[in-house]
Amino acid sequence: MKYALAAIAILAATSASANDPLLEDAIEFTGQIFYLDTGVPGLVIAAVRGDESAVFGFGEVARGSGLEPDADTVIGVGSVTKTFTGLSLASLAAQGVVSLTDPVGSHAGVVDALPGEDGRQIRLIDLATHSSGLPRELAPVEGVEKYSDASFAANLSDAPLLFAPGSGVLYSNVGFDVLAMSLSDIAGAPYADLLKSDVLDRIGLMSTSYERPQGANAMAGYDWNGNEIDPGDPIENRQGASGLYTTANDMLQYLRWNLDRFGENDAEMRALSHAAWLIRDGLDPVSGMDESGHMNAMGLGWVIMMPEGDRPLIIQKAGGTDGVFSYLAFAPSRGVGIFMAINQFNFSASAEMAQVVNGLIASLAPR
Repeated sequence: MKYALAAIAILAATSASANDPLLEDAIEFTGQIFYLDTGVPGLVIAAVRGDESAVFGFGEVARGSGLEPDADTVIGVGSVTKTFTGLSLASLAAQGVVSLTDPVGSHAGVVDALPGEDGRQIRLIDLATHSSGLPRELAPVEGVEKYSDASFAANLSDAPLLFAPGSGVLYSNVGFDVLAMSLSDIAGAPYADLLKSDVLDRIGLMSTSYERPQGANAMAGYDWNGNEIDPGDPIENRQGASGLYTTANDMLQYLRWNLDRFGENDAEMRALSHAAWLIRDGLDPVSGMDESGHMNAMGLGWVIMMPEGDRPLIIQKAGGTDGVFSYLAFAPSRGVGIFMAINQFNFSASAEMAQVVNGLIASLAPR
């Protein structure tokens, strides 16, 4: 890092922390350095270690606002949403409503049946591990509004899969959107209602939803040229892949829930969510999975990184939406987890953010 410590001392940071001086010092120092080094408008970093936690904010929630991000700042977390979609599947599986290996079939709602390849049909677990063979994004369809039912139907009805389900991994927003549609059909309820009742409420995430945030304490996002991005209204058919808004406080609670290794409540749900359902070895292709660290296996929406050097096993997910990048990672065997978000589409900063968080976990929870 290129900034002197003297410069750091003059920064003001909003914090909400407990009684672990080492955790507090490490999180504040890391956030300060990263904020100065990248020049992003605003940053929030939050961490949990054992029973203690810390949150620090730097910069502004929106340029010119004069308001520092804090533990209650509302943040769009983009593809971190996929871990919640995976949990919705885990919840229904734990209840015995579905099997992870059930074929998707007509459950997607927008088509009679999804395509297959080499005699294999797409299963729910293929959607949740990016191994369905579906493309990353929907292709434009002339005269059809993107993300409408007709858009999904046109994309899914005729186009061949990119590979046989389960044989490779390709990051697919389409797959997770279809997964949410499928779970909605299975549960007989709008997907947002299913997510709230089966995941958000039971974990205690009272500030997490698809509702567009209102009020001053919402993190504005900026493009690579520094222009503010309007997130627009929520799109129902995109709820599986993205769209959730949350806070650092809720992410701390989410981390605590995920780190509760031996807790009896929701134990099967957690186990299903974190299990390494798809191992990298032998997969072809593997694409779009290594931006935040080398993917060794896939959980239900989670990227799993095996231990390396002093770094323990990490389960993680990155997200980017409407000018905001975020990263959530935890070491399940060490009781340490970190959430971080910045509010500018700075791609080098987003890659560095993941490296910094993964390294911080290694220092806080070494092998």
